[in-house]
Amino acid sequence: MKHFIVTGASRGVGREVVLSLARYVPDSKIIALARSSDALNALRADVEEMANGSEVCSLPFDLLESDTELLKECIEKFLHGRVDGLLNNAGRLIHKSFTELSDEDWMEVYKVNVIGVSKLTRLVLPYMKEGHVVMVSSMGGIMGSVKFAGLSAYSSSKAAVIGMVECLAEEYKEGLVRFNALAFGSVQTEMLEEAFPGFKAAVTAEEMGVYTADFLLNGGRYYNGKTLQVSSSTP
Repeated sequence: MKHFIVTGASRGVGREVVLSLARYVPDSKIIALARSSDALNALRADVEEMANGSEVCSLPFDLLESDTELLKECIEKFLHGRVDGLLNNAGRLIHKSFTELSDEDWMEVYKVNVIGVSKLTRLVLPYMKEGHVVMVSSMGGIMGSVKFAGLSAYSSSKAAVIGMVECLAEEYKEGLVRFNALAFGSVQTEMLEEAFPGFKAAVTAEEMGVYTADFLLNGGRYYNGKTLQVSSSTP
């Protein structure tokens, strides 16, 4: 039996990761976190229809505002105090030119994409004797990659996530928890539509969800402190 936590689970890649884990890891237990309770309830119902023993605890949760005691209680009771994999997938994108971005815009993006990731990882690590922590970054966060106007806050926050992964891998190298990042290229999600209206990606959220679930399960055997560029194209 495997135990997982997935953030940003109400839509896009996060939702597809939960479905893939539930489908391909029978009897798995997954805490699905997002702000939309309706979408999470629909996700839990989809997992229950699989009838393969997998279970989802859907917890409406804001990485910065919600009471962390509720999440701790869910980990201790639903996951029996053990986490095997954590996917930090929740993200915030604000598409504005550099001069239009306000201090509040920068804080909002960094609070979700960097501080929220750090906060949740610190909360979960005491429950991981071994396992894999995966951060979702972006090709925009890769040094030397193609950059796009209007995404300075988002792309720089995703670069910070890559730096965090490298630091955590070094700090915990004597243990059995591995830390890696996936830098996504274009994936057909609502966030892509927000950044590049009308663009059609070659990779669907479902396809990336299957890949990401497999990496969460197995990637820690082969990588630590690494960022894999998962991109067939960038807009």
